[in-house]
Amino acid sequence: MPITRRLVAAGLPALMAALPSLAHAKSAPAFIAVDVDGKTRSLSEFKGRVVVLEWVNEGCPYVRKHYSGNMQGLQQAARADGVIWLSVASSAPGKQGYFPDGAVAKAWMDAKGAKPTTLLLDPQGVVATAYKAKTTPHMFVIDRDGQIVYEGAIDDTPSAKVEDIKTAKNYVAAALNDVKAGRKVAVAYSQPYGCSVKYKDA
Repeated sequence: MPITRRLVAAGLPALMAALPSLAHAKSAPAFIAVDVDGKTRSLSEFKGRVVVLEWVNEGCPYVRKHYSGNMQGLQQAARADGVIWLSVASSAPGKQGYFPDGAVAKAWMDAKGAKPTTLLLDPQGVVATAYKAKTTPHMFVIDRDGQIVYEGAIDDTPSAKVEDIKTAKNYVAAALNDVKAGRKVAVAYSQPYGCSVKYKDA
């Protein structure tokens, strides 16, 4: 085998191993969406801030699991560190988790004691499509440079059991800690779990 081909062949496994991380070291897609207060929000509004995106469906058992207190605690701790936390409801009209208006969404947030910066209403799935959101919850951490530094599950225990929260490794909390410390995020991607996002054509 010619030396050039040998070098390429030798380097290919390393390149393939690096592809997952390279695929997720990408700029966060821009978006515009209306929040529960009827205010138009955009990602560019939060330029220079750390942003968390959290896909939510109030009828999903996995979401209910984490809204037993876990998600609210994460939201509150993140916001105390100056993080912008945007929950996103992308369920289409007639689908599980659809919020017909901001008032209904706010009533759910109040009932759960949710602590995001705001909740975005995305019934047409525009934001979800831009991020290829698959599940509820599906989590994204965007750093101050507008790069997605974490994408995937909230933790490493894909169950709907509340009791599993206490023994799970929380990937979102770990990613935010790494960003806060100025470190490279140790786990940049995990397979998201939960209910499927209820797109209008799904």
